[in-house]
Amino acid sequence: MRFILQLVAVAAIAFAGGQAVAAVQGNDWLTLAGGLVAAALALLVYAWIVRRTEKREVTELARSGAAGGLTRGVLIGLAMFGAVIANIWFLGDFHVGGIGSVSGAVGILGFMAAAATTEELLFRGVLFRWIEKLTGTWIALLVSGVVFGGVHLLNPDATLWGATAIAIEAGFMLATCYAATRSLWVTIGLHFGWNFALGGIFSAVVSGNGDSKGLLDTTLTGPDLITGGSFGPEGSVYTVAAGVILTVVFLWLAARRGNIVAPRGRRTRVSPATVTVSR
Repeated sequence: MRFILQLVAVAAIAFAGGQAVAAVQGNDWLTLAGGLVAAALALLVYAWIVRRTEKREVTELARSGAAGGLTRGVLIGLAMFGAVIANIWFLGDFHVGGIGSVSGAVGILGFMAAAATTEELLFRGVLFRWIEKLTGTWIALLVSGVVFGGVHLLNPDATLWGATAIAIEAGFMLATCYAATRSLWVTIGLHFGWNFALGGIFSAVVSGNGDSKGLLDTTLTGPDLITGGSFGPEGSVYTVAAGVILTVVFLWLAARRGNIVAPRGRRTRVSPATVTVSR
């Protein structure tokens, strides 16, 4: 019941916030304001329902780690997609025609702030965290990643390959990021940095959701496996490769910090010489 209450509460505020942002999407400044308000309300609702149902401090959203966690996450997300776009550009499939729309980037910032926050609270804060409690990190990683990829099949211009790529490069990567840091601030920042770089800076299609009007006026040409086709660069093999690399890094950090949870709440702790399991 605690899981259901948390899921329903966060899903409800995510839906309401999404509807509000969609209603003002023609106005970039209202979209910015609406997105930031939706993100803030989602954080407040998550913290409230977790405290009420679990009777504990919401350490995954500790105020002391907010600024640093968000900053680290955003920088990782920006660097990741900057590297992906750089590789596509090197092959001659990414073209910059000039400056795009500053106001468009402002609207995308608000939209992506709401999307990144609500999705991380739902998929990592509720779904991954509760499955991990019951089954351990590995099954939680698999299930939450597949579900996260699957819901992207509902997007416009979605493809089976695109959803599969999202599951691998984002669903698994963001779950292992949470496992390594135990901070939703980092995953929210990473998710936002990824999405804003993609749509707000490079003006590319985000998860099949049409063209974005960001800071740069750009076009993508070339094979779908390189550019992602109608689904956008998240369907590129370069993005999948970058996500896999980060997933491995986060898994290594999670194991090193003793954050790999085995069934029945045991954590696997790794030292240079031995591996022990402690409750």
